[in-house]
Amino acid sequence: MKKTALLLFSMGCLFFCTACKQEGTGLAWTGQVGARQLPEQTTTWSVNAYGANPDGQVLSTHAIQQAIDDCHAQGGGMVTFEKGTYLSGSIYIKEGVHLHIPEGVVLLGSTDIEDYPEIETRVAGIEMKWPSALLNVLDTRNAMISGKGTVHGQGKVFWDLYWEMRKEYEARGLRWIVDYDCRRPRTLLVSGSSDITVKDLTFRQAGFWTIQLLYSSYCTVEGVTIQNNEGGHGPSTDGIDIDSSSYILVENCDIDCNDDNFCLKAGRDADGLRVNRPTEYIVIRNCISRAGGGLITCGSETSGGIRYVLAQGLKAKGTTCGIRLKSALTRGGTTAYIYLRDIEMEDVGVAIEATVNWNPAYSYSMLPEEYEGTDLPEHWTKMLEQVNPEEGMPYFHDIYYTNITIRNAKQIFNIIGSEESPMRNFHISWLNAEGETAGRVSHAENWVVRDTQITTADGQTVKIENSENIHWPGVQ
Repeated sequence: MKKTALLLFSMGCLFFCTACKQEGTGLAWTGQVGARQLPEQTTTWSVNAYGANPDGQVLSTHAIQQAIDDCHAQGGGMVTFEKGTYLSGSIYIKEGVHLHIPEGVVLLGSTDIEDYPEIETRVAGIEMKWPSALLNVLDTRNAMISGKGTVHGQGKVFWDLYWEMRKEYEARGLRWIVDYDCRRPRTLLVSGSSDITVKDLTFRQAGFWTIQLLYSSYCTVEGVTIQNNEGGHGPSTDGIDIDSSSYILVENCDIDCNDDNFCLKAGRDADGLRVNRPTEYIVIRNCISRAGGGLITCGSETSGGIRYVLAQGLKAKGTTCGIRLKSALTRGGTTAYIYLRDIEMEDVGVAIEATVNWNPAYSYSMLPEEYEGTDLPEHWTKMLEQVNPEEGMPYFHDIYYTNITIRNAKQIFNIIGSEESPMRNFHISWLNAEGETAGRVSHAENWVVRDTQITTADGQTVKIENSENIHWPGVQ
């Protein structure tokens, strides 16, 4: 018996090492992610010297911005705050500037949308005019935002506005556009920039997405805490969105929000296919997701492609979904070479999900008859542009799940491809899962599943339908 156990253990170790070696051939890039430099100058500028008011009542936007501008003009350095609470609209961090928000400081976002000037940007996969974020790093290199302080978006006023608009829009058949018409500020936007570091801050109550890295490269987000469900149910309050960006490192973060916690995006439908810019070479490691739509999500905006992603050492506690891959039949793009390993999930809804037809009510744009022949906003026109079915087909392949532990899930698998786009070349090894039901896999091809243990309350195994060449011991 001992010899048999030792032999089985040795064989398991051999397989695990072989799998890691196979993954490793595609992971040489992981040492290249993250910011390559930090601002070096140590001269300090205090926003208080420029008239910033720490009472949380008087708008201090101009004083904070002037300190940043002067710091930048004189070669860079640190811009910091005395203890207190500072009310601000949009501020813009520039090259060589380290904006330091120390412990005992709260930066409050204004609740007046007019304090967030509109810029050309991309929101939820569509390029359009949209309010600036509270903190903005635009077309900049070598900048940093850090500290043990708090950035509070005061987002509830924007949440309430959204829920009211959504009731009206849904009644008129406009669910697909309400997220774009309801102008809500992001908390931090890094756009068109490189060598940017965000470290240690606590973000609370974002009006919309919390941190968006857009069209950027070589950025690090480290040690950040995001708490967006304080004071209500914040819609679309994503944690960290990596959007058509590359060589990004996210580590040691703790996120509790309403929507996707760690999310990779690459454009939506015709506009995303036009831009055609991928998200690639991403490392997300040693992070926790609490409430929220997904521990880690690829999509639903996939038009430019999502590839070469390593997610390692992640934990989900009470998240609606664990690992989620999602797109739509008008979105296009390929999601591939995604490596997910050493992940623990507890009390999640669906643990492992993938679909090419996510949330149709939101994903597909249809103009109600009452609007036909009328002048439409430009972003409506973009959303309504038809996509060739061949271009619009999304694809998922070469997805690796290794050393995954799942406890108390409602459903373990929900993988739904299509006849035109089956879920191809999925590899699952060392999975130990417990849940109410095992779930299903439909329209899949060329899977290799090894060393899995699935225990369900209903006693059922994974249901496999309309699939070919699935090697899954114990599952028919």
